Amino acid sequence: MDLGIKGKWALVCGASKGLGLGCAQALAAEGVNLLIVARGAQALEQSAMNLRAAYAEKTGAEVLFCAQDITTVAGREAVFAMRADFDIVVTNAGGPPPGDFRDWDRDAWIKAVDANMLTPIELIKATVDGMAARGFGRIVNITSSAVKSPIDILGLSNGARSGLTGFVAGVARSSLAAKGVTINNLLPGKFDTDRIAATVKATSAKTGQSVEDIRRLQQAQIPVGRYGTPAEFGQVCAFLCSQQAGYMTGQNVLVDGGAFGGTF
Repeated sequence: MDLGIKGKWALVCGASKGLGLGCAQALAAEGVNLLIVARGAQALEQSAMNLRAAYAEKTGAEVLFCAQDITTVAGREAVFAMRADFDIVVTNAGGPPPGDFRDWDRDAWIKAVDANMLTPIELIKATVDGMAARGFGRIVNITSSAVKSPIDILGLSNGARSGLTGFVAGVARSSLAAKGVTINNLLPGKFDTDRIAATVKATSAKTGQSVEDIRRLQQAQIPVGRYGTPAEFGQVCAFLCSQQAGYMTGQNVLVDGGAFGGTF
């Protein structure tokens, strides 16, 4: 399917690896031009080189990169100095560390909210008016399935991402929607990334079970019987950015292999 976004410009955050990279790959495959952002300069540059090699000639996608911490004011200023206007924005910040809520002080909470709620809001604020003026815009916030099914050791993430979810529920239904700008949240379940490795390790430390046993048990509890892949996640992201998804806004799209047992 032609998603109708060839030649658009996308800002993709956290795109040096994992789910962010999966989104960047899926967009580049559609001919979307990319500015990818992450903190690790070496890994980000390598990812940019790989994206160019895989897609530049095939789809015409241009790939720029900016090694910055998007959760800081200076990082955002550096990104927008490279390019100010985007048709697509994929927000994505590494989740806060797992742990016991009794151990988190105010600074830990502020850091989590700043990265996983306030940073996406700042990126939305910086880009939506330009999108509206051009008559097309897609914002996809990578949050977490924990928004629908909270995980006890991910309290920082549960709280901060739920705040973003509430904000998006309102702004996505504002006058922006009639101007062709959609804002949706993409909620990953368990994907085989560094993040799952960290949470499995934390669970192992808490329960005394081996990492291998926890991985096996977790995958057995997912109806499809396995963890997801970044490529699969990226394809869903690309669809939400497509022309065909213009009637979807303010949604929380769960991609978890059927693990969430709720009815809504």
